[in-house]
Amino acid sequence: MSEARIGIIGGSGLYKMEGMTGVKEVKVSTQFGEPSDAIILGNLEEVRAAFLPRHGKGHRVSPSELPAKANIYALKSLGVERIISISAVGSLKEEIAPLDIVIPDQLIDYTKGRASTFFTNGIVGHVSLAEPFCPVLRQLAFEASTKVGAKVHKGGTYLVVEGPQLSTKAESQLYRSWGADVIGMTALPEAKLAREAEICYVTLAIVTDYDCWHPTYESATAEMILTNLRTGIDTIKRILKVILASIPQMRDCACASALRHAIATNPKYIPKGKKKELRLLIGRYLSEGEDVS
Repeated sequence: MSEARIGIIGGSGLYKMEGMTGVKEVKVSTQFGEPSDAIILGNLEEVRAAFLPRHGKGHRVSPSELPAKANIYALKSLGVERIISISAVGSLKEEIAPLDIVIPDQLIDYTKGRASTFFTNGIVGHVSLAEPFCPVLRQLAFEASTKVGAKVHKGGTYLVVEGPQLSTKAESQLYRSWGADVIGMTALPEAKLAREAEICYVTLAIVTDYDCWHPTYESATAEMILTNLRTGIDTIKRILKVILASIPQMRDCACASALRHAIATNPKYIPKGKKKELRLLIGRYLSEGEDVS
């Protein structure tokens, strides 16, 4: 039985929203290791949601060490069909100010060596990432942000860097020259893995700083980022309540069938162990009678 249709990945405090009922904590083990932390299940706006603190309680997991495959697989195993990701970002554009909300529609992957696919060791899959964020969730997120009075930017390119160090001034200027709008460390590989798991994915990005390119603003520091993130969390909570109440039961976006034509490997050549490992993702695409037990 599905535990929750909606997953929320974010920082501390998001599972402590007022009005949440039926709260319980579950620990999920996966074939890809342990998730960042226990997952919090609760009802909000009559919707069952699963909350996962991306960096673990106390913010103890670095962006480069996040168990993204375990996180996405664990949420999938609980029945999650849609993920709302909360992310702190720096602005690379004058018009995108600290404490604004950005709902990006594009990604640039500038990470280095993160495990970004479930399809390895005997199986090849090529999902489409032309639109890396679910267009349906993006529209709902924009409408919800507008409804609560947030200053929101619809669309934009999110540049994902490795971290955990912040940018040099030269890097910040380079990223601006690429046309990116915001910079952060966490939307990837989450977005790629969510697509492979046929989960809709959207990011609500809280702008915490101007990175270090702006001539009149202080360069970003960890203290600045965390302070502004805490300031913006009440806005995020209000947005989440509106989004959860507006999400339809059925999905008619391409995310829901992203693997339909993506698996390139003939099923008879996929190792039995791999079929078992990925049965939650690929089971419905194997021929009738295929053994995935």
